[in-house]
Amino acid sequence: MHRHSIESWQHDHVFGQDQPQEGERRTKWVIALTATTMVVEIICGIMFGSMALLADGLHMASHTAALGIAAFAYSYARRNAANPKFSFGTGKVNSLAGFTGAILLLGFALLMAWESVERFWNPVEIAFNSAIFVAIIGLLVNGASVFLLSTGGNSGHSHSHSHDHSHGFENKDHSQHDHNLRSAYLHVLADALTSILAIGALLAGKYLGWNWMDPCMGILGAILVTSWAWGLIRQSSKVLLDYEAPREISQTIREKIESVHDNQICDLHVWAIGPGKYSVALALVTHHPRDARHYKELIPDHLGVVHSTIEINVCSGSTNPENC
Repeated sequence: MHRHSIESWQHDHVFGQDQPQEGERRTKWVIALTATTMVVEIICGIMFGSMALLADGLHMASHTAALGIAAFAYSYARRNAANPKFSFGTGKVNSLAGFTGAILLLGFALLMAWESVERFWNPVEIAFNSAIFVAIIGLLVNGASVFLLSTGGNSGHSHSHSHDHSHGFENKDHSQHDHNLRSAYLHVLADALTSILAIGALLAGKYLGWNWMDPCMGILGAILVTSWAWGLIRQSSKVLLDYEAPREISQTIREKIESVHDNQICDLHVWAIGPGKYSVALALVTHHPRDARHYKELIPDHLGVVHSTIEINVCSGSTNPENC
């Protein structure tokens, strides 16, 4: 067989990962906003001798680093999209970055809880006016960041090989989410929540003398952030571990394949290889074998299957494929 005829049957494994993602652009805007605020707060904290401003600036630095991981993941996935060392493209880099961001978020929550418990036993004098000022600045910056990231939705779907996913799978299949973008979103959302709780606690302490509200709100915030982080860890780890796709997708593929002639699927695996992108490996038994392309064309486009491997077994000893 000539080489040019073989190439007509080959395909790349890029699956749109070489295209800039909408989440990447939004994440870079948030990094710029967060980093600028970080520098201003650190400089002002040193100039004015405000520990509260300096501490919040350093806190912003930690989240700038976390957002930097998200931006690096987008860039790395795009630059290595055609690298043959990645068997199914770089789609899982997205979930790996999301998983890493979730671990950092969990560490941030544990630190919040530890500091809050320590404040119960060793309360410190609170400079209410300065602290409230810092919290309001943080809320404005993080509110803008949350808006930037949330308006993109699950923007990991913006790729050249797009599909229509409005078929009832979105609420059940978290592998369609841009886990990298979600990680960045949860980081700034955690910051915004912390600012809101801090403002409420500081106002209660200043006007009602309820200084105990400050550590209480810290613990409450830590519990909520832990819940968000754990949810993202579960979602992203399923993609990283090739967790089987939702039953609705597998069932649809089975029904479409077995509805033609006497096809009987004897082995079927469907797993995510990127946000909204799936790979399928199936083996079928039939009396009337067709070429693999025929069976691939039976798989509906809206399921997001971008790679499929078909094994065709011919049944010749029985009229029923189940008895072969």
